Amino acid sequence: MYMPKKGSMTTVERRMTIMNMLTDNPVIYVHELSKKFGVSEVTIRNDLKNLEKKKILIRARGGAMKIEPVVSYDRWLWEKDKINYQEKQKIGKAAATLIKESDTVILDSGTTTIEIVKNISPEITSLTIITNALNIANQAVLNENINLIIPGGYLRKNSLSLVGSLAEKSLRNFYVDKVFIGVDGFDPHLGIFTPNVDEAHLNQVMIDISKEVIVVADSTKFLRKSLAFICNIDRINTVVTDSGIHDENKKILESSGIKVIIA
Repeated sequence: MYMPKKGSMTTVERRMTIMNMLTDNPVIYVHELSKKFGVSEVTIRNDLKNLEKKKILIRARGGAMKIEPVVSYDRWLWEKDKINYQEKQKIGKAAATLIKESDTVILDSGTTTIEIVKNISPEITSLTIITNALNIANQAVLNENINLIIPGGYLRKNSLSLVGSLAEKSLRNFYVDKVFIGVDGFDPHLGIFTPNVDEAHLNQVMIDISKEVIVVADSTKFLRKSLAFICNIDRINTVVTDSGIHDENKKILESSGIKVIIA
C-alpha cells in the first residue's frame, strides 16, 4: 500500500490510515502514531477524537481501541461449543477454584460455565448449585456432592436454558454467595451483553441476589456488544479470561476495582 512521506499526509489520509490500522491492530497508541506520521501527539489525539465521534473507535489512556460490531445473532449451543474451546476449558478450570466448601452459587447457561462444573474440586464435599441451564444440570448430577436447584421457566432450545417470568420469580426466593455469568459481549467501559433479552433479564435477577458477581469470558468477547444489556461494569467483582486480553482492557477493568484472573 502506498504510504506518503512523514508529515506529508493530509488529515483525511492520516485518519483513513489509522482506520485501516485498526483492522489488524485492535489497540493503537498515540506515541506510536505520532512517530509513524511525523506529527504531534496533540494532532493524533484530535484525529482519535474525531474518529470516536464517528463510532469507529473508543479512546483510552494513551491510545484507542477498535469498536466491534453489535452481535445480534443468538448461536445454538453446539455452535458456541466449538468456538475458542481450549480457552474456555482454561477459564472454567480457573473459575472453579473460586468455589469454596459449602458455597451456594448460580451458574448461568453457556459453554464456558459448564467447564466450571467439570472442574469443581473433589475435595469439596458440600456445594449447592442453582442453574437455569439443562446441560449444566446434566453435568452437575454426576457429582454426588452437589445439591442441585433448577428454577422453572420456558425452555430456549438453542441455549438449553430456562428463562421467563417463572424463572425470575423462582430465583428471587434465594440469596447466594456467587454468580458465574458467561457473556457474548464485554465493553470494559460500559458492561456486559448477551444477544437474548430474556437471558439478560434473568441475568439481572441473578446479579441482584448474589453477593459476588464473577464474569467468565474469553478475550474475543471484549470490545464487542450484543443486543441486550445485562449490567454496568460497577456491578462486577471478578473477571476470569484468557491471556489474549489486551493490556489496555485489563488496566481499565482493574482501575474500576475489578479483579482480573488470567487463565
